[in-house]
Amino acid sequence: MSEVKPSIQDYTREELSALIKPSFRAKQVYSWLYHKYVTSFDEMKNIPKSLKEELSEKYRISPLKIVRKEKSRDGSIKYLFQRDDGNTVESVLLLMKKREFHEDGSLKHQERYTVCISCQVGCKVGCSFCLTAKSGFIANLTAGEIVEQVRMIKKDNQIDANRRVNIVYMGMGEPLDNLNSVAQSSRIFAESDGMAIAPHRQTISTSGLSTKIVKLGKLDLGVNLAISLHAVDDELREKLMPINKAYNIKSIIDAVKEFPINDRKRVMFEYLVIKDVNDDMASAKKLLALLNGIKSKVNLIYFNPYGGTEYRRPEERDMRAFQEYLTKHGLHCTIRESKGLDISAACGQLRDNELEERGE
Repeated sequence: MSEVKPSIQDYTREELSALIKPSFRAKQVYSWLYHKYVTSFDEMKNIPKSLKEELSEKYRISPLKIVRKEKSRDGSIKYLFQRDDGNTVESVLLLMKKREFHEDGSLKHQERYTVCISCQVGCKVGCSFCLTAKSGFIANLTAGEIVEQVRMIKKDNQIDANRRVNIVYMGMGEPLDNLNSVAQSSRIFAESDGMAIAPHRQTISTSGLSTKIVKLGKLDLGVNLAISLHAVDDELREKLMPINKAYNIKSIIDAVKEFPINDRKRVMFEYLVIKDVNDDMASAKKLLALLNGIKSKVNLIYFNPYGGTEYRRPEERDMRAFQEYLTKHGLHCTIRESKGLDISAACGQLRDNELEERGE
C-alpha cells in the first residue's frame, strides 16, 4: 500500500510559503482552501498548471469525507466523517442564535454558530458516562483532519468565509493527549488569510491532564481553557473518570492557577450533571469552595442518555437549584441548553450507530 500523502491543511501559511515557490502562491492556495472551499487543486484557477500538478503529486486536499449527517429540529447538525483508514469521527454544528432582523426589515445579526470538533478516533480517558470510551483509543487525528472538519462543515452549510464561527475541541478524544496536532490546528484556524478564527473564539476542553495543561499554557496560543470536572471529590471523579487516579482534582486546580488568562477571560469548568450522582446541594457547596480564588465560570450540562447507560438525565428543578446556589454565592454559572435531543446527540452515539449497522 502506498504511503498516504500529507494533507495540505496540515500547514500554516508560513509553512506553505516555505514549501511553495514562489512563496506568494501560498496565500492564493489558502484563499482557495478556506474562502472558496475547493476540493481539488484543479479548481484553483489562478494557480499555474505546473504548480497544480506539483501540489497534486505531493499533497491531498480531502483527508475526510462526510458519510452521514443528522439534523435536529433546533438546527444542530451532527456529522460523521470517515478517514482514509475507514475509521470515523464526529463533529457537530450548533446553531447558537438564529438570524434576526430589526423592525424595519434590516439585518440585526446573522446566524451564530459553534462547531464541536474531534481530535482522536476513540479516546484513552475511558469516562464511564461517555459512549466514545466504548471503542477505546484507535488513532490521533492530524492537524489537517482537525481543520478539515470545520472547513467541510462550513462548505456543506454555505457559511461564508467572512462569517466567524466559534470552535470547541470537545468531540471525540482528549485534546491534550494529541497536543501537537491540536496546537497546530489552532494556529491554522487563526490564520488571517485562512478561516481567521481568532484564538479567543477557540476553546480547548480537557478531562484534566494537569501536566499538559501546563504545557498548553506555555505554548501561549491565546485559546480558552475548559476543564471537564464533573465531580467535586476524588472518589466520585475516579468512578466517573478513571484518569483522575493519575490527575487528581488538586493537580488540576494547581495547573489551572498557572494557566495564562487575560483580564476578559475565565477558565470554564464543565460539570456534567447526572441525576442522583452529582446534582445535590452538597456537591454545589463543595464546588463553590473548590473554585474559590479562581477566575472561573461553571457550565452545567444535562447528561444526554443513550442506550445501555446506567446514568439518567437530571430534573430541571435540580439544575436550577444548583445554578442558583452558585450564582447567589458569586460564581458565574450557566446551564447549557441541550441540543439535538431528537438525533444521536451523545458524544460517540452516531459513530456507534454506524458501527452497529456495519456489524462491527
